[in-house]
Amino acid sequence: MKSPLLTLPGAVPAEGVDEGVAAHYGDLFREQRALADGTGFVDLSHRGVVTVSGPERLTWLHLLLTQHVQDLPPHRATEALVLSANGHIEHALYLVDDGETVWAHVEPGTQEALIAYLESMKFFYRVEVADRTADIAVVHLPAGSITEVPEGVAVRETPYGRDLFLPRGDLEAYADKAGPAAGLLAHEALRVEHHRPRLGFETDHRTIPHELGWIGSAVHLQKGCYRGQETVARVQNLGKPPRRLVFLHLDGSEVHLPVPGTELRLAVDGEDGRKIGFITTSARHHELGPVALALVKRNVPVDAPLLAGDTAAAQETVVEP
Repeated sequence: MKSPLLTLPGAVPAEGVDEGVAAHYGDLFREQRALADGTGFVDLSHRGVVTVSGPERLTWLHLLLTQHVQDLPPHRATEALVLSANGHIEHALYLVDDGETVWAHVEPGTQEALIAYLESMKFFYRVEVADRTADIAVVHLPAGSITEVPEGVAVRETPYGRDLFLPRGDLEAYADKAGPAAGLLAHEALRVEHHRPRLGFETDHRTIPHELGWIGSAVHLQKGCYRGQETVARVQNLGKPPRRLVFLHLDGSEVHLPVPGTELRLAVDGEDGRKIGFITTSARHHELGPVALALVKRNVPVDAPLLAGDTAAAQETVVEP
């Protein structure tokens, strides 16, 4: 779904999964600094929007999600995952309940599969699941923003800012009031800075929540049964995940960023050494320079210098080995 904000001056379209919104509006670092200062907004209208209504919505979702939502207070934001039977991550939901309806935004293009799963699990529960992507656009206001939120709009208030579920027809008018616009690249650079994983970027077909630091923020360890819980409990109580998320400072003298999928090796072994991980997201940060998130094998020493392709990289621990 192509955003009308792609007509704003300087807009350069994003590619891949983020196609449909702007990658940037002509000045990546200015846009990052604006967001870091609490001004502007990010157009996330390409993301999927799913709602769940009905008197048993929270009780029902509590049985399906990794998060404790049965007693979720109105207007409190949370995150949750849907796991496979083997504990691998299938969906990530960023949700809030407004007292009558649960609003969730998800990765672009994943809402149909998520809704199909939810519909298959309804049984006799009094719930209604709806795809609202066509009529609701997600807009992100950064932390510290004093931009007015329209009355009646569902809002997720988090430490990183507010996610608004805005009627899609109001998007252009709201952008005029909320500017300046910042693109996805600025938003992604700050996500990397905050070590926040993203489905489809930091995950693959075998990722489990422990590898990405999603225990606690998206996975509640004291709640009842849900699909994949056995794996979560076993790893938490008896073992360690095979991989761990790290934050990388990349050599700033390199012209090109290592792309996602770039193999990581121990610097001491050189470019022909054994693969010990790979880049998941890379970005140019307005203060930190070139940075990245990566998955490495759990036993990689936390202080070991790395090579991302031929680019030197120093790691910071995100998930403890």
